[in-house]
Amino acid sequence: MNAMFVHADAFIALPGGLGTLEEIFHISSWAQLNIHHKPIGLLNVNGFYDNLLSFLDHAAEQNFLTSLARQIIISAATVEQLLDQLQSFILIIDPSMSCINWSTMDSRKKLRLDLSLHL
Repeated sequence: MNAMFVHADAFIALPGGLGTLEEIFHISSWAQLNIHHKPIGLLNVNGFYDNLLSFLDHAAEQNFLTSLARQIIISAATVEQLLDQLQSFILIIDPSMSCINWSTMDSRKKLRLDLSLHL
């Protein structure tokens, strides 16, 4: 996953099973934590992801997801539509999430230090 993550401009999930779902949520949680700012799209062929998208909407309505977290995952029925949405996507950073700079070792050391102070 590391090579894919580093070299990718965006992430697109095709219809798939549990492994695909795991990867969708893994990369989405990284976006929510500001580890990356790359768009994430679902190619919703024949409505394959309709129920998942409805679940995410429901989770946001019930306040288990913020509306900004819900907007991390975008979808479209065709490749052309999805590519257009991915190219125009702008991630709005959720101020309620951590502002840690995950790309440097210094921030990781600071996080470990901050955590040890709270223990």
